[in-house]
Amino acid sequence: MAVTHLEALRTILADAVDAHVNTGAGTAVVRIRDSTTTLVDFDLANPAFGAAAAGVITLESTPIAAVASGDGDADNAQIINRNADISLACSVTATGMGGDIEVDNVSIATSQNCSLESLTYTAPL
Repeated sequence: MAVTHLEALRTILADAVDAHVNTGAGTAVVRIRDSTTTLVDFDLANPAFGAAAAGVITLESTPIAAVASGDGDADNAQIINRNADISLACSVTATGMGGDIEVDNVSIATSQNCSLESLTYTAPL
């Protein structure tokens, strides 16, 4: 039998993720990457996410606009806290392909205008 969490505990876990993202004095970011190459950073608000409900947190202040700093095909992302520590690592795919983050176009070019429309985190069951 797999370990499961009560909804109340999942909500605490989701709020803890947000607290980690908000730790520090710099700017938290969602970093979209091609392997280890940064393609675009989206600066996050502080707090980055709203209060958890049913184990889910939703990114605040969306959409977020940014200009791409690199060329490549997005395949992973990191959410980096205000201390520049990696809080979460995620997969990135085209819409409908099942990634943790799904984007309408994974092919990104330097100086391209990019938009982060929404992002939710769900604590594990």
